[in-house]
Amino acid sequence: MLALSFCLALGSCTRKPPKSQIDATTYAKEIEQWHKERWQELNNESGWLTLIGLFWLKEGVNSCGSAPIMDIVLPPDKVPSVLGSFSVTGANVEFSPMVRGFTVDGKPVSMARKAADYRVRDIVYPVVALKSDADDKPTIVTYDSLTFQIIKRGDKLGLRVKDSQNPDRLNFKGTEFYPADLKWRLDARFELYNPPKAMPITNVLGMESSESSPGAVKFEVNGKEYRLDAITEKDEPRLFMIISDTTSGKDSYPAGRYLYVDPPDASGHLIIDFNKAYSPPCAFTKFATCPLPPRQNRLPFAVEAGEKYQRHPE
Repeated sequence: MLALSFCLALGSCTRKPPKSQIDATTYAKEIEQWHKERWQELNNESGWLTLIGLFWLKEGVNSCGSAPIMDIVLPPDKVPSVLGSFSVTGANVEFSPMVRGFTVDGKPVSMARKAADYRVRDIVYPVVALKSDADDKPTIVTYDSLTFQIIKRGDKLGLRVKDSQNPDRLNFKGTEFYPADLKWRLDARFELYNPPKAMPITNVLGMESSESSPGAVKFEVNGKEYRLDAITEKDEPRLFMIISDTTSGKDSYPAGRYLYVDPPDASGHLIIDFNKAYSPPCAFTKFATCPLPPRQNRLPFAVEAGEKYQRHPE
């Protein structure tokens, strides 16, 4: 972020960038490593391939279990008929487990008893306050191979459920990529927005959020200049962009792709590498809430680089 601060002091980062050079063999190894990291990201025990449900919570008590009468119905081979409840009061969510075996952020949840017997009515069910992904660190509730997390989208609160043993993860064979091509590793320059530009973003559910863009990444393709508005994310030094191009819906994911770039140097120069463009979570699960590319980030040409798309089985 120091480079962004430097740009702010100058008021502009629009000087023509120097032409960067990179050895082809070194670059091939870099992209190979990025492919491995992408595999690990998708295939880890809490990755997007583990997502098995997204349930929007109502005000009051939301019962959870495998019984059909529950508000949140989960697979009977994973949970008992009654598992617990999620209670919503305004922007606050509390969880009350009704069986043993839960951990919260890795710590076991104890269920005390009023008496030294095993009558159900004598169990004191704990109440656990849950932070959402809008907080500094969301609370992770675990039961066997399942994890539960609260997400906040606009004024709605949802329960995201993941299963590390989800067949989508266990049967995952990886993704395909365009052949790495140095022509898509482009010199670019950062144009600062002072003040940052308000940038509304709509997600796949039609919900709109207000993001802030610190500036645009400007680059040339076939002698013509293009620009992409970037977003800064919490605790992320890199610039994030949501993009689409004319491969979208053909070789790449219909709703676009995502791309990170390192922040600019002191002169405003940076590299945008489309070989590292990747599919959003919605390419792998119907339970994600992916943001869509803003109109100004829809490129009118084919970016034949980065991750391709294979339709996710229903």
